[in-house]
Amino acid sequence: MKHNFVLVHGAWHGGWCWRRVAQALQLDHHKVYAVTLTGLGERAHLLSPAITLDTHIDDVISTIEVEELNEVILVVHSYAGMIGTAVADRLGKHLKHLVYVDAVLPKPGESWSSTQSAATQQQRLSAAQASTRFSFPPPDPAVYGLHEADHAWVRRRQTPHPGNTYQAPLDFDVQRVAAIPRTFVSCTQPALATIDPSRLRAKDPKFWNGAWLPKASFVELPTGHDPMISEAHALTQILLNCTNA
Repeated sequence: MKHNFVLVHGAWHGGWCWRRVAQALQLDHHKVYAVTLTGLGERAHLLSPAITLDTHIDDVISTIEVEELNEVILVVHSYAGMIGTAVADRLGKHLKHLVYVDAVLPKPGESWSSTQSAATQQQRLSAAQASTRFSFPPPDPAVYGLHEADHAWVRRRQTPHPGNTYQAPLDFDVQRVAAIPRTFVSCTQPALATIDPSRLRAKDPKFWNGAWLPKASFVELPTGHDPMISEAHALTQILLNCTNA
């Protein structure tokens, strides 16, 4: 059986980062939709302080609704864990599986920023305030464990991330999201410190008041924070396994 994969990138990236995974899934005859969020990637010309977390949630919801997709394997990376959680809450009937790839795993009422340390919050907000369009400048791809050609490719392609996605709280119904089978892919070599709290939550039997684990699995991938680039084959196999879950 063939499936619909919707791939959602994290901060500073675009749909471009999924190229290797998308090609592998398409070779297996699956349909793949690599969303580029407003203000990023080839849509960087739209960067504006008006872009919020809701803008990005709507980007993904619109893709699923306009393409009339069902039985979706929704794959969210890093920051997009906020987005995937919201989409699962609002469009759960369209989803078959939700995959958090080294992604933010929020509690109801949390923002992306509240999953990070006070020092990280201050550094990012200061950088945004110093920018012309209230955005976060991209980091050196070395923090994702990338080197040589991959490092150069990501460095060329990264774009500033809209700053007003950072502090917006996300309200959602835990039970609605927990009803969908979920997989958390933890990337550990090197592990990105800002994802460590989410990594711990994904293994915590008390997370979401005990609702997280019953339909969730945890997979460790010994690579850096951008596995769709550094370990595309291994990540593709994990995603294909989710079609049977």
